[in-house]
Amino acid sequence: MEEELRYFIAYLETVKRASRNTVTSYHSDLVKMAAYLHGQGIDSVERVSPTALNAYVLKLEGSGMAASTISRYIASMKAFFEYLLREHRIQSDPAFPLKAPRVEKKEPGILTVQEMEYLLEQPSVHSPKGFRDKAMLELLYATGMRVSELIRLQVEDVNLRFGWVLCRDEERERMVPFGAAAGKALMQYLERGRNAFVREETGILFLNCSGAPMSRQGFWKILKGYAEKAGIDKDITPRMFRHSCAAHMAAGGAGMHTIQELLGYADPTAAHIYAGFQPNMKVEYSKVHPRG
Repeated sequence: MEEELRYFIAYLETVKRASRNTVTSYHSDLVKMAAYLHGQGIDSVERVSPTALNAYVLKLEGSGMAASTISRYIASMKAFFEYLLREHRIQSDPAFPLKAPRVEKKEPGILTVQEMEYLLEQPSVHSPKGFRDKAMLELLYATGMRVSELIRLQVEDVNLRFGWVLCRDEERERMVPFGAAAGKALMQYLERGRNAFVREETGILFLNCSGAPMSRQGFWKILKGYAEKAGIDKDITPRMFRHSCAAHMAAGGAGMHTIQELLGYADPTAAHIYAGFQPNMKVEYSKVHPRG
């Protein structure tokens, strides 16, 4: 089974061009499956049966594993055996009968518009650190981008004249609009704040006090500090900015397609978790974003 796993991982990397995180996740899930099957005396893919895989799923459920995690394991197994069937390495797909457990969709944690306003008012715009923090918070809320995208930004990715920023994740890139509040904060940071952090030539937009790129942990600490200062009694996370941006736009009347494009969801259905907040992209953005 090890050989088939190697071929499958190579297929994900070279043909599907899956992200590093996706490949790592599939590999981890399938190695654990193979270890379980080995313990049951099953070492070749031809001997894997629906009964054996179902017993493995029952074992996962009995361990108290979350339904969402079990669903991911099942998805990994289905992808693996579908690949083997297409490659004629097995005669039938033993994972076909597997059903993922029902996963309760939780409403995303968000801040109210007023809470967000309080939070965005906290950075002092009288110091380089204040200009930097204000720009990061405003841009994160304005665009709904991921923190990983925020800290990866280059100065050249920001177009202040037209109010667009180029966001990149591991698999794709997209142009995202931002409003006047974020534009003003970015301009102040670039003109009056960023040079105080630069220690050597770099194109990274947001730097820490040592001149290195801002880290996820560093941003999280900054965010927690301002949340406490604002008196917001919620467990605020960077991802809450992303959810709040989407929810506030949905409440303002943005369509699900606009939210999908803004947040960079590959799956069109992903944006529908914000549908409950509802009563050209740039034009719609300026109408519906609270700070557009």
